[in-house]
Amino acid sequence: MDKIRGFSKAVALAALWSVALLLGSCSQEEYSRNEAGARQFLQDLEKDLEGPGKAAAHAAWIAANFITYDSQELSAYTSEQVKSIVKEYAVKAPYFDGIALPLEVRRQLEILKGGLTLPPPGDPEKSKRLSEIEASLEGTYGKGTYCQEQPDGTESCRNLGELSEVMAKSRNYNDLLEAWKGWRTISPPMRSEYQELVQLGNEGARDLGYEDIGHLWRSGYDMRPDTFVQEMDRLWDQVKPFYTALHCHVRAKLNERYGDDQVPLDKPIPAHLLGNMWAQQWGNVYDLIKPAGSGVGAGYDLDALLADTDEVEMVRIAEKFFTSLGFEPLPKTFWDRSLFLKPRDRDVVCHASAWNLDDQDDIRIKMCIKPDAEDFSTIHHELGHNFYQRAYKHLPLLLRGGANDGFHEAIGDTIALSITPDYLVKIGMLEEAPRQRDDISMLLRQALDKIAFLPFGLLIDKWRWQVFSGELPESKWNQGWWDLRLKYQGIVPPVERTEDNFDPGAKYHIPGNTPYMRYFLAHIQQFQFHKALCKSAGYEGPLHLCTVYDSKEAGERLIKALEMGLSRPWQDTMEVLAGQRSMDASVIQEYFAPLKIWLDEQNAGRSCGW
Repeated sequence: MDKIRGFSKAVALAALWSVALLLGSCSQEEYSRNEAGARQFLQDLEKDLEGPGKAAAHAAWIAANFITYDSQELSAYTSEQVKSIVKEYAVKAPYFDGIALPLEVRRQLEILKGGLTLPPPGDPEKSKRLSEIEASLEGTYGKGTYCQEQPDGTESCRNLGELSEVMAKSRNYNDLLEAWKGWRTISPPMRSEYQELVQLGNEGARDLGYEDIGHLWRSGYDMRPDTFVQEMDRLWDQVKPFYTALHCHVRAKLNERYGDDQVPLDKPIPAHLLGNMWAQQWGNVYDLIKPAGSGVGAGYDLDALLADTDEVEMVRIAEKFFTSLGFEPLPKTFWDRSLFLKPRDRDVVCHASAWNLDDQDDIRIKMCIKPDAEDFSTIHHELGHNFYQRAYKHLPLLLRGGANDGFHEAIGDTIALSITPDYLVKIGMLEEAPRQRDDISMLLRQALDKIAFLPFGLLIDKWRWQVFSGELPESKWNQGWWDLRLKYQGIVPPVERTEDNFDPGAKYHIPGNTPYMRYFLAHIQQFQFHKALCKSAGYEGPLHLCTVYDSKEAGERLIKALEMGLSRPWQDTMEVLAGQRSMDASVIQEYFAPLKIWLDEQNAGRSCGW
């Protein structure tokens, strides 16, 4: 997670392991075109998966934790084997179209057809090349550093973590600009490989009957692809007024800090001033945005409370949240095999992620944990993935997954919403809930992450959909990227950008080829889930103060929904968990209602928008 509460399954699960789940060497025998034949087809798939799927998952783990030429080669090879064989099965699955089949059988076949994030072309050489590109892009990102020559002739290099530290803490305009530009020097070399990836992936998607990769991705939401696009736009329209109000106030406060020349009150915000390398979350500039004369905020400093807590203890605290709801504890192998700290002797992909290497109990997280509030929340998020994975492990292979990919991201964030003063009291980190609390400050701090993220979560895939379809030609990729960031986020690059740049590649999910709409969905769904679980827990009061820790009633509802996995359309799972069948962003307005009133008061007389 690059401040996205767990970008989570970026390397293995949502991308590669979801593919590894589909591995097999499709039998050439003829199948009866009936229910018995379809079931045999799926059984053969499961049988063929067991060994090679684990090998591919372990190779991916090694490649993320030991970034070398050989680990990338091994990961590319196993990934290519996985996806090529999956495609053999996927192209045969339509053989069973048009016949009466039970829902669970039909559903597995449809999932199989759309299960490849990046389907390989039929040509073995092209398929191999696609896997090599994927491994190369991820390796380039993972090893990325920005180097500057020093006055004494030596070279000083900083990685993403170090540059992000500058973005989060510096208030010097030029230092922020240098870090922002510096990280984006890693991505131009990716551009030619990414163009080749798009061409090869689109060829593979067309082999499966899709128009392009974007069409394939949009087909995985139990609705027509065009309807899904309309749904995303509808949800954005629900939250856009809140985002506009937040943007307006943040711009005004940044103007006070940096002046009219740097942050004009009637222009978009420069992208490097918002405390985050990608301006996707703004919580790190809270000190510049907080209300004048504000009180104690939350009434405690979680960073300070965690300062002497080691990384293992932070994970054990998060595990206890889930066991308090009725989940079984994590297996011993989790503690033996997870990565909690950045090694001193090698490069690793520090992006926080949750892994399931055998589709049963070999679950892990990979993080470079710091003892602060942000990573404390991230750990709760990542474990949400792991507990979800275990909850549906009893299902047939192809039904082991989140109800939709937004669900997997939302579950951990839902738990993180319960990190409230009452929760910290119950686990002994606070003696008592603060008596003096400034709710506006608390909600503003949250909104700088939760609300500010929404347009960014939407535009990443909107850019890729245009790239995949050819609507945005390669000659305008960077321009198209900034056009969308202006339209949805109201931000602009701090310096001129041209097509010599490849700024999308500086965001992991582009070279990592991880669909991103899940994060937008998660930021909507988590509030629906939180409200429903709080209701099950018998909570009455402001939503932002609710914790469901230690509520067996809330846990029972959550576990029931998670155990459904992919076995039913996501709307059915939504009904079990949230009590409604559609996504609804209005709960966000309820959660942040006091803040919206305050923002409107602050913005009176200002010219909002961009």
